[in-house]
Order: sequence, then structure tokens, then C-alpha cells
Amino acid sequence: MKITVSEIEEQGLDLNFSERLSRNSLLESEGPVTARLRIERRGNEVVIQGEIHGRIALQCSRCLINFHRDLSLSVDLQYHPASEVAREETYEVPREEIDIGFYSNDELDITQVVREQLILSLPMKALCDEECKGLCPVCGADMNLQRCECKYESVDPRLEGLRKLLSK
Repeated sequence: MKITVSEIEEQGLDLNFSERLSRNSLLESEGPVTARLRIERRGNEVVIQGEIHGRIALQCSRCLINFHRDLSLSVDLQYHPASEVAREETYEVPREEIDIGFYSNDELDITQVVREQLILSLPMKALCDEECKGLCPVCGADMNLQRCECKYESVDPRLEGLRKLLSK
């Protein structure tokens, strides 16, 4: 869903968004993602505030099973025209501008804004459960479902020489 920035009226725009996010490399929604957003224009600046809710499909980092997680987040975003920084060959973003996004061609894609905010809220290491035991590094068995009898030693390769000395 794209909105034209110059057409946002002075009193702002209340937007109810509901859309299923199709699969990409980082994110797929399970059902529609909903958002209630207040969009205001202050000159060339666009301010977006509101709530985003959705059920997201994830894969556990330890045992690789697919699972779903409900996400709910508040957003308070600022967008400026990309032409503000396009004039300069290099542009260092100051700390106070770290949360500012950019739009181009007088258009702001709300679907991309919602997708971006959900991706930023994903955990660095998605886990199906905090107590997930993961997979056996030898046979690949799911340690949450079964116990395996595999024996393995994990030795830091930097200490391999010391291990050889101690075995003499």
C-alpha cells in the first residue's frame, strides 16, 4: 500500500492496515498483519505513530523446527525525502538521526514500513522454547524428542597443542 506524501492532509491520516506479508528471506506472516497508524506530514517530514500486530513464521536456531510467534510493537517513526541526502557524495548519519528513514518520489510504501519494523523486532536468535536442547552435532537427532548415545569431544582448536602435550 503506497501513499503519496504530498496528498497527506494537514489534519493527518488515520490508517488501518491489514495485509498478509508474503515470504521473503527474513519474514513471512501467518495470516494478516494488522496496524493502526497515524500519519502526519510536517513540511517534507512524515511522522508515523501506531501499533503493529501479527503472527510471524520463524525457524528455531537450535532445533530447526518451524514455529509461530505473535509480535506486537509500537512505532514512532520519521521519514524524510531521500533527496536531502542524495545531494551529498557521502553522508554520515548523526546519532540523533539514527531512527529516521527516507522516502523517494513523493511516495511512502506502508507495506515496506510495516515489514521493516517487524524484521527489526525479530530476535537475533529465534528459539521455539528457551529450554530447547537443539540437535545432536554428531547424528543430528532432535534432543528435545529423544536422547542419543553419541560421544563427542569439543576441544578449542587453539588448545589442541596443549592436549597433545598432556597426553604424553
